[in-house]
Amino acid sequence: MPHNDRSMNVTQGVARSANRAMYYAMGYKDEDFDKPMVGVANGHSTITPCNSGLQKLADAAIAAIHAEGGNSQVFGTPTISDGIGMGTEGMKYSLVSREVIADAIETCVNGQWMDGVIVIGGCDKNMPGGLMAIMRCNVPAIYVYGGTVKPGHYKGKDLTIVSAFEAVGEFSAGRLSETDFKEIERRCIPGSGSCGGMYTANTMSSSFEALGMSMLYSSTQANPDQDKVDSAAEAAGVLMRAIRAGLKPSQIVTRKSIENAVSLIMAVGGSTNAVLHYLAIAHCASIDWTIDDFERIRRRVPVLCDLKPSGKYVATDLHRAGGVPQVLKILLANGLLHGDCMTITGRTMAEELANLPAVPRADQDVIRPFDQPLYAQGHLAILKGNLAPEGCVAKITGLKNPAITGPARVFDSEDAAMAAIMADQIRPGDVLVIRYEGPKGGPGMREMLSPTSALIGKGLGESVGLITDGRFSGGTWGMVVGHVAPEAYVGGNIALIEEGDSITIDAHQLLLQLNVDEAALARRRAAWKQPAPRYTKGVLAKFARLATTASRGAVTDEKLF
Repeated sequence: MPHNDRSMNVTQGVARSANRAMYYAMGYKDEDFDKPMVGVANGHSTITPCNSGLQKLADAAIAAIHAEGGNSQVFGTPTISDGIGMGTEGMKYSLVSREVIADAIETCVNGQWMDGVIVIGGCDKNMPGGLMAIMRCNVPAIYVYGGTVKPGHYKGKDLTIVSAFEAVGEFSAGRLSETDFKEIERRCIPGSGSCGGMYTANTMSSSFEALGMSMLYSSTQANPDQDKVDSAAEAAGVLMRAIRAGLKPSQIVTRKSIENAVSLIMAVGGSTNAVLHYLAIAHCASIDWTIDDFERIRRRVPVLCDLKPSGKYVATDLHRAGGVPQVLKILLANGLLHGDCMTITGRTMAEELANLPAVPRADQDVIRPFDQPLYAQGHLAILKGNLAPEGCVAKITGLKNPAITGPARVFDSEDAAMAAIMADQIRPGDVLVIRYEGPKGGPGMREMLSPTSALIGKGLGESVGLITDGRFSGGTWGMVVGHVAPEAYVGGNIALIEEGDSITIDAHQLLLQLNVDEAALARRRAAWKQPAPRYTKGVLAKFARLATTASRGAVTDEKLF
């Protein structure tokens, strides 16, 4: 036994000596070994404007960590630009990147035994990927959002990235001149920062404030502004105090705090992607949370903010009107927020919001008073029926009548559907079906912003339905239903739809129904064969093999054994 103990001590001694030698090579002094080792997961990238302004935030965080007596350990995380990949084969890597980001951060934090981590990101999947890793690692952590882009302007209108997509349809339909089309492209994104409406990036970052994992006001700050840099430095200081206090993410992210986050998402009119991402976050946190919980929250929380894509304003307008904290205080004052949830500051949510008024300022109309909501109930409805027995997600705000029954126009890919739309083959009353775009079938569950924007640009946004086992961009609005589960690739009923079949989308009844009798469906099911996988090697093949159904978050580690 003594021999074993001696061997263990020698092994530990060698490891400790090698460890110190590596750090000496990077300029560490003896006194540095008593300081916390703090990871800085830096998503800076020149791939996308969402992440091109992150280095200054990382620099501010690093300086603050050192000033607070910590050692920064900086490493990079990848990103995919959804805006650049949209409508292409590259978009299949977007959701996959959520898993890659989570894996990369977990690998560095756990592989180097870091004492804490500050995650800095901008584009859509940076937020859920970062928080998934934070929950897996469960060391003190804080999320720093890169900030929103400021709106572009042309002919008296605010522009966002979605303006460019919708302009394609308008130009094709002859409703927009070539000059205006090009000017919208040039002006819609004036600089660094993430897409400016309440799209996926701003939805997820806003929800992190409600979750307690980000600094209040940080999600609506514009990337080019100094307050964004100051907030990153402040966040690093808060993290250092959390490390010393031993405050871990598992003490902050609970079922109740996820309810707070989802309530905020409903109140601000956030992205459908939040459903997918919070299912994944809850999975990583080992929290019991299902797709039906979103419908439960939707029924009780009104939409209070008039934000794009279906509304008028952008994130910088929300910031000037009081930001996410003002919305949270309204929810708290009306019994729709758990004020006792802990936040990364070490104070409860109620304590953080204590000095804010319970009603929004009268000199703005971005945030509505509680008794004058934009909509009495939330906007992200969970529909079920024989086309989606596991559930699917519909964004029902901004529509005059969120119900349609019409003939199916069936396409086995986004590309085929887009070609039909641009060729004016889609008519009012049609219900487009875009299938084999799910987590496994795509693979990667592409977003359908190109076809939905084209429909709107052609004036069909209110009169044409669209269902898909793929996803939608946070910038999408219209009569659209995504995340249909089970997906076509695994034999879900969406695979059995034939051209001309009657389909009903009815958000009032929470129904997605294929109006074909069960005997006919049984015959079709018997004749159906699973198509060959589109990828057989590489990251897309791995994702297709491992990903769960969308109704469980499309995670890749649910049942590995």
